[in-house]
Amino acid sequence: MTDIVDELKWRGLFAQSTDEDALRKALADGPVTFYCGYDPTAASLHVGHLVQVLTMRRLQQAGLRPLALVGGATGQIGDPRPTAERTLNDPETVAQWVTRLRSQIEPFLSFEGENAAVMVNNLDWTAGLSAIEFLRDIGKHFRVNKMLTKDSVARRLESQEGISYTEFSYQLLQGMDFLELYRRYGCTLQQGGSDQWGNLTAGIDLIHRLEPGAEVHALATPLMVKADGTKFGKSESGAVWLDPEMTTPYAFYQFWLNVDDRDISRYMRILSFRTPAELEELEKVTEERPQARTAQRALAEELTTLVHGADQCAAVVAASKALFGQGELGELDEATLGAALSEVPHARVTELGPLVDLLVEAGLAPSKSGARRTVKEGGAYVNNVKAVDGEAAPAREELLHGRWLVLRRGKKNLAAIEVMAG
Repeated sequence: MTDIVDELKWRGLFAQSTDEDALRKALADGPVTFYCGYDPTAASLHVGHLVQVLTMRRLQQAGLRPLALVGGATGQIGDPRPTAERTLNDPETVAQWVTRLRSQIEPFLSFEGENAAVMVNNLDWTAGLSAIEFLRDIGKHFRVNKMLTKDSVARRLESQEGISYTEFSYQLLQGMDFLELYRRYGCTLQQGGSDQWGNLTAGIDLIHRLEPGAEVHALATPLMVKADGTKFGKSESGAVWLDPEMTTPYAFYQFWLNVDDRDISRYMRILSFRTPAELEELEKVTEERPQARTAQRALAEELTTLVHGADQCAAVVAASKALFGQGELGELDEATLGAALSEVPHARVTELGPLVDLLVEAGLAPSKSGARRTVKEGGAYVNNVKAVDGEAAPAREELLHGRWLVLRRGKKNLAAIEVMAG
């Protein structure tokens, strides 16, 4: 199992650990039980969480036993953000989100065999704990001067917002999680993002104080940042969620398809389960023919299949091709077509006017004269059919699923017209 450390390093997934040599020895002696925590501070995980979820999957495949913690307790508080206090959600909402997040994580792990995964909830060991017990049994072992040095706390103290005692105490709760999982499951390794390093080590310090001689470890993955400096996991419309109701499978696929060439090799290594040889070949192809976006397409298909299933992936690939004239638009089901068209500029009308008007309304031409010129030059398409008469109105029979027209100018400029009931 020590090979997994080398693989994590090769893939760019090893930011730091408490003691690499000791971790390698523990893995060699095996088996090792590890955990990673997810707080239900929203109704879904987003693509930023994929780094941890897929790393858990990778570690389990290497022989480690995973504990996936969805924090019904910590989710009611929230890890301190660098800039401002979180809005607290009521316990009923958090409980619902716990269920949703569990259902998103479970498909990535195996719950059978010698290293079967276990789902855990920290509300199980905090719900019956009184404030006095928490302060005596846990708070007694934390030093405020050390807590103040944690990155998230230090940044908040320097801000005008400051930090509440509630969020300041978050690291006590996460530290207690590691202690409880050590006692209940023999968990000796905590995995998380490098921005969580202070919380990871808080648990180690607590275990060392209360369980003398215990050997426990922390492993942090690097934060994902785009080459242009913007935050990973954000699209123009906001966060990219794993829930198909919050981010459609089509939009999810397009997010990966549009990854910057400067980022794709790094993302492939971190997120793909292809072999190093396969990844190096994709990196070579990308370097030689970046315009083909071969690596982006490969990653988009792999992750869409992992998150949404093979059928949904096939549907969005078909939609992506059909929108650009490489497939039959009429063969796309209504839900997939609607999701795809929601990602392109579109206009809503109650009646179908002349095509030149529709091109202007959809933003594909700056004016009617510009639209006429596009049609005359053969660059206007309606449902992938080249338009020849810009003054004619498309027939209602041309509407896809009785609602949409797909307009295209040239090869790449897409827009949609949705006909609403009058």
